[in-house]
Amino acid sequence: MNRRDILLGTSGLLAAPFIAPSVRAQGRTEIQFWYGLGGALGERVAEQVTRFNESQSRFRVNATFRGSYVEVMTGAIAAWRAGTPPHIAQVFEVGTATMMAAGPAIRPTHELLGEAGITLDPKRYLAGVRGYYSDTQGRMVSMPHNSSSAVMWVNLDAFEKAGLSTTDLPKTWAEIRAAAQKIKATNAAEIPISTAWPTWVMFEQMSSLHDVGLATKANGFEGLDAQMNLGAPIFAKHTNMLLEMQREGTFVYGGRDGDGFASFPAGKAAMSFNSSAGRAQVQREAKFRWASIVLPYHGDVTQAPRNGVIGGASLWTLTARNRTAEEYRGVAEFYRFISEVEQDKWWHHVTGYVPLTLAAYEASRAEGFYTQNPGADAAIIQLSRAEPTPNSQGFRLGGFVEIRNIIQEELERGFQGQQNAETLLGNANRRADVVLRNFERANRR
Repeated sequence: MNRRDILLGTSGLLAAPFIAPSVRAQGRTEIQFWYGLGGALGERVAEQVTRFNESQSRFRVNATFRGSYVEVMTGAIAAWRAGTPPHIAQVFEVGTATMMAAGPAIRPTHELLGEAGITLDPKRYLAGVRGYYSDTQGRMVSMPHNSSSAVMWVNLDAFEKAGLSTTDLPKTWAEIRAAAQKIKATNAAEIPISTAWPTWVMFEQMSSLHDVGLATKANGFEGLDAQMNLGAPIFAKHTNMLLEMQREGTFVYGGRDGDGFASFPAGKAAMSFNSSAGRAQVQREAKFRWASIVLPYHGDVTQAPRNGVIGGASLWTLTARNRTAEEYRGVAEFYRFISEVEQDKWWHHVTGYVPLTLAAYEASRAEGFYTQNPGADAAIIQLSRAEPTPNSQGFRLGGFVEIRNIIQEELERGFQGQQNAETLLGNANRRADVVLRNFERANRR
């Protein structure tokens, strides 16, 4: 099965055989966990697993790095088809619809925990986290693990050089554009504004903050027949603004995915947008005073922005014919362990990801963690400041990786002067709808 097959359809899974014997080692039931975080974050995953293994003597989780998120997802589904799946697979948030469409290949988290007699109330998790990984009834289908959100990064030295306040930072896009124009006029920075992950930040986050669906059917939560909604006024407004700012030199497009963020820690960009998990990079590389704050909104559209949406990944439980109740119990116990306040707090502090639970956030705040690390709570505030609505709970769209690339392609043509906002949004909407229909046909039951 190639990458496109995995991203656009999983119906071939239904004919796969199950062969997965129970495994025990040194009296413990073994649980296989495939993950896709490399480098220092991968080391933290290994440490998290060691902490669980040392906390009890009944189960042993074996964590294996399997490459990128896409490689973990495709590899896990291929292993399921071969009858040798891991018990747990770490899958990025945009793979949620694909995993849900895998049907009998996965065991929803709420079922897993219920069978094990473990109660983890979804309301204990940050609103923006639980919403993304829950079904329309509020039941968690996968286990939240490493979650972040996009935040705004500000070079305070550049703001001071431009004569801007370094304490009363911009909250709306109108204020940001005015600040960018002053930064350009005073040559306070080479680049007034840049961004990483242009689709995630400028479309998905803006959709959620302004409570407007990126797609119909509650962004796909309510059915495979969702259609894109890029014709909504908020997207025209925002895209027109970006094109205008690019022409006036206050916004500089730095490329797809994470490419556009390098200019910020290098001191070239006065403002940028990226995952809150970029904090470690900024701390390591920036030679200037900086701040991270919640994302801006259009003040003439709303004065009460909703919650932002998450990035990162969750844990999916895979099934197998001969998988025992004890093995499933081990997976459930691991999920309970990583949700404990002390474990969640530790993960938040050492990785830069947001805590999964409100209790871990409150404990971190009580201990003065955010006083010692200003701005480390920006993503948390953004994810939890409002109860998610059908438009802000996240996205359940098939082929979402391809849809993101389509939007980026059309946006790039706009920045190159080849089309206006109306045309690029229309093209992106039409092309993305084709992806959705392909996914629907492949997974309609």
